[in-house]
Amino acid sequence: MNDQARQATRHWTVALPTISAFVGSLVRDIPSRDDILQETAMAIIDSFERYDPGKPFLPWAIGIARNQVRLYARQNVRSHLIFDSESIEALSESFSNDSVITNKKLDHLGECLDSLDDHSRTLCRLRYEKDLKPSAIGDIVGLSPNGVSKALQRIRDRLRDCIEGKWLAAEGHP
Repeated sequence: MNDQARQATRHWTVALPTISAFVGSLVRDIPSRDDILQETAMAIIDSFERYDPGKPFLPWAIGIARNQVRLYARQNVRSHLIFDSESIEALSESFSNDSVITNKKLDHLGECLDSLDDHSRTLCRLRYEKDLKPSAIGDIVGLSPNGVSKALQRIRDRLRDCIEGKWLAAEGHP
């Protein structure tokens, strides 16, 4: 795999949940959604040399997905697509903008992780870096699997509140 294909794959992997939600909001038929996502991925890889790395990837990829949805609608007149072009455009804008806000919020994740106590950081590292299940984590730290799950939920809640607070402060909200 060449470097360009690697970069396209990395970008696609990060953007896939949002693009999948965008396509899923427009197309009800699950096999058709999957086909559109596959066609979108191929179109992104095929046209990646035209992507400007100085601009956010997601809005560019959403534009390609939007075109694939429109192509699908033209080819499948009796499709389960329930929105007109204007609505598709509005949804496209919304998904692109929401993701930009999410990315800005995630800029604060490192700071918020640093604010956790050592035990909480250890639990996060074991769960999200090492990809261990609560039962395996429990064996390491001496908690029950249920105790690990509850602790991780509290940690996620603290991180979410911290990220939200820092984002609001950075955006000038009290």
